[in-house]
Amino acid sequence: MFVDEVTLELEAGSGGNGCMAFRREKYVEMGGPFGGNGGHGSDIVFVVDEGLNTLLDLRYKKLIRGNNGENGMGKGMHGKNAEDVIVRVPLGTVITDCDTNLVIADLTHKDDKAIVVHGGRGGRGNIALATRSNPAPSISENGEPGEKRLVKIELKLLADVGLVGMPSVGKSTLISRISAARPKIAAYHFTTLKPNLGVVGASLGRSFVVADLPGLIEGASLGEGLGDRFLRHIERTRVIAHVVDMSGFEGRNPYDDFCIINKELESFNSKIMDKPMIVIANKMDVEGASKNLEEFKKHVDLPIYPISAMTDSNLDLVVNALADMLDKIEKQPLYTEEKFESHVLYKFEEKVPFTITRDGNTWVIRGDEVEKLLKMTRFNSDEAVLRFSNKLKRMGIDDKLREMGAEEGDNVRILDFEFDYKE
Repeated sequence: MFVDEVTLELEAGSGGNGCMAFRREKYVEMGGPFGGNGGHGSDIVFVVDEGLNTLLDLRYKKLIRGNNGENGMGKGMHGKNAEDVIVRVPLGTVITDCDTNLVIADLTHKDDKAIVVHGGRGGRGNIALATRSNPAPSISENGEPGEKRLVKIELKLLADVGLVGMPSVGKSTLISRISAARPKIAAYHFTTLKPNLGVVGASLGRSFVVADLPGLIEGASLGEGLGDRFLRHIERTRVIAHVVDMSGFEGRNPYDDFCIINKELESFNSKIMDKPMIVIANKMDVEGASKNLEEFKKHVDLPIYPISAMTDSNLDLVVNALADMLDKIEKQPLYTEEKFESHVLYKFEEKVPFTITRDGNTWVIRGDEVEKLLKMTRFNSDEAVLRFSNKLKRMGIDDKLREMGAEEGDNVRILDFEFDYKE
């Protein structure tokens, strides 16, 4: 079964909790803090596997979850880091964040890999939290939660030439004649239910990859017929080859077929129309094809190669013409930098770290940083509560609440944790 699109929920591993412990040994005075840090949670890493050509292995998976890091222990022992979760995908896989619609990774080389969600760092034990002013802290941190993401995973085949056309124009026959590909061939529409790839040998030792896409019909970009399920595979190709049934055997006008296919390609992605194109006029061995070809040439200003895939007529001419075109066309990236998700180390834009809203009689605080702080705080001592309170104050939350009219004793909520506001 050919599967080229899946949606997955990814959840990286959380970091292990830090340990609070003290050194108590005979003859060791003032042993001090002795709790180790938690281990790092596992990342979820997508890796190219050249042995795969479909996303079938991921079709029935709804969630991939990483492992949590090991908790820190006494005697200064740190927790073990969790092993990364490796997800193997075929060449040409594109991973997109469903919430932002930004591309996380475009895996187009054999050694490509990408960390799609990062595991949480381990919580610090009280050894790491010791300071000059507090050399023996009785606190430790919980592990940082791992990242969560809903992603769309698409396979966009890596091919140099894409064969497009209406059903039953001879695309499958053509690719079977010029390469070792063996697609299903029959005298009815939509025989091809999945894209077929074939490596084509040309003169001077050149070779290139051709993709035979299932037949398109009017409305394909909107889901008619096989719909837009396979149109994505044309996006990577460097040359588009229109295969046209020049015989008009099924009562269709060859030029109308050509216009319909171009309209569907443009509706799916207008940038496709900027790619170099040629026309392969197939079935020239059928009576009436030559007359139709003369009429077709009056309307189309593209290189046109009359062939017969059934009789192998002029196939070498088309293959070498395609190879000559590819020699002059550089491979271009599918996505611009603006489309990619950016990982910026330093951000100079002023970003609001939290928001405060009123819900009835409760002040509700939201924000990634403040929520992470809550999750990593272990409220097992007055010292931990005081540390949490001081961090909120340094973030400016106390001042903002006061500015918005909060009064002594008002209820404040962060996630499901509630406390009273105090001046």
